Amino acid sequence: MDNRLLHILVCPICKGQLSFDKSTSELICHADRLAYPIRDNIPVMLAEEARPLDTPNAAHQDDN
Repeated sequence: MDNRLLHILVCPICKGQLSFDKSTSELICHADRLAYPIRDNIPVMLAEEARPLDTPNAAHQDDN
């Protein structure tokens, strides 16, 4: 994640600062406890695409 881009992007809900989680390739809003995915090096900054931090990463879930 480009550091310049990280300083420009904000949470679309609260407009707060985001942090980059390299292990999950997500942008994290600690205020709203949401994780925004990064797909093909493009941050997906849509509230409906965000995952609550209380749930496991969708990439690590099983389809049982």
